[in-house]
Formats: sequence, C-alpha cells, structure tokens
Amino acid sequence: FVRPLLLKLTLPITIATLGLFVWVINAGMLMLAALFVDGFEVEGFKAALWGSVLLGLLNFLVGMILGVF
Repeated sequence: FVRPLLLKLTLPITIATLGLFVWVINAGMLMLAALFVDGFEVEGFKAALWGSVLLGLLNFLVGMILGVF
C-alpha cells in the first residue's frame, strides 16, 4: 500500500531523474520492512540503497528467465 502511493506522489522527481529515484523509494521500503520484521536488519541508508539495486537487478534477471520482460 505504501510503495504505490509513494511512487505516484514522487512521479515528477522520478521522471526528472530518469527513474533512478525509484531506487531511493525501494531503499526506504527496505528500511521500513526492517522496522516491522524481526531478525531483518538494514545497517543504514547506504546499505538499503545497495540492497534495492541488487533486488532490482535480481527481479529483472528472474523476469528475463521467466519470459516476463
């Protein structure tokens, strides 16, 4: 519920940065998930940003393998 709302609210920034701001939103979502899930920790925003980049790449690769993209 939170991520789609944030994506819509930050659409002008996302367009201005050619989509790179989505990684910042994903990093924020990782940090938010760490607040609610026991045993899941994120050591700062930089780690969350790298995690969001890795998750994005893995999502793309799995989509390519499954034929979604």
